[in-house]
Amino acid sequence: MLSIILARLKQRHRTIKYPRKPAVLPDRFRGMPVIDQAKFGGGLGPCAGVCPVGALAERNGKVTIDLGRCLFCGECEKGCPAGAIRFSRDPQLATRDRQTLIVGGSEPVLKAALDEKSRKLFGRSLKLRQVCAGGCNACEADCNVLNTVVFDLGRFGIQFVASPRHADGVLITGPVTKNMELALRKTYDAVPDPKLVIAVGACAINGGPYVDHPETCNGAGAVVPVDVYIPGCPPHPITILDGLLRALGKIEDRAG
Repeated sequence: MLSIILARLKQRHRTIKYPRKPAVLPDRFRGMPVIDQAKFGGGLGPCAGVCPVGALAERNGKVTIDLGRCLFCGECEKGCPAGAIRFSRDPQLATRDRQTLIVGGSEPVLKAALDEKSRKLFGRSLKLRQVCAGGCNACEADCNVLNTVVFDLGRFGIQFVASPRHADGVLITGPVTKNMELALRKTYDAVPDPKLVIAVGACAINGGPYVDHPETCNGAGAVVPVDVYIPGCPPHPITILDGLLRALGKIEDRAG
C-alpha cells in the first residue's frame, strides 16, 4: 500500500489543464494549415498533383486545402514553393459546415457551436455511441484515449455508452464501408431524437485515402446527417476534445 501511495505522489496530477490553459502538443504536430497566396503566383504550379488525396486545389484564383480530405501528411508543405504552405500548431479544426473546411487564407473562420437549444439539451450531459465504420483504428484509438486520466472526458459531462438507446448522438470514425452502412443506419435510428452526429477523421468526413473506392460510402455524410466535423488523420485527442467542447459551447467559437 505504501508503494502505491508513493507512486501516486510521484505521478502528481496527470490530467491536462486544457481548455483552461493552452495544450502542450508534440513538436511534429501538424495543425491548421497556413497558406501564403502570394507565393503561388496565381495558381498551383509545382503543387499540382502533390496531394495524394486531392485536398489541394485552385478555387476562384486562390489555392485552397480541403481539411475534410487532408491527411496532414505534409507532402504539400514539402512539394510547394518554400513557405507557401506550412502547418501551424493550432489544433482547433472542428466545424459544423462541410464547406467551411475548405480553407485558403492564413486565418480561416471555423464555427463549431451548436444552436442554443441543442447546447441547453446536451451542454451538461452528452452520451455518445461510437461507431467504427471500417476505420484503421487510428481515430478510434484517439477517441478511446479521451477516457483516460490524462484527458478525463467525463469531467465535461461527455461519456461513451454501449447502447445507442442510451445515447444522445453517434460519433463516427472510418470511411463507412458498404458492410457497415446498414449497421450505421440502424445505430442512428436507434438513438432517440433529438440527436447529434459527429464525424471524426478524414475517412468519416470524406472517405480519406479510400475516397471513391467502390466498397465505401465516402464518409458518414452519405448515410446520415452530420452535425459536427472534426478533421485529421487521425485528429489529435486535443483536436477531438476541442471540437466536442466547442460544439457544446464550453469554448467560444474562434474567428479569423
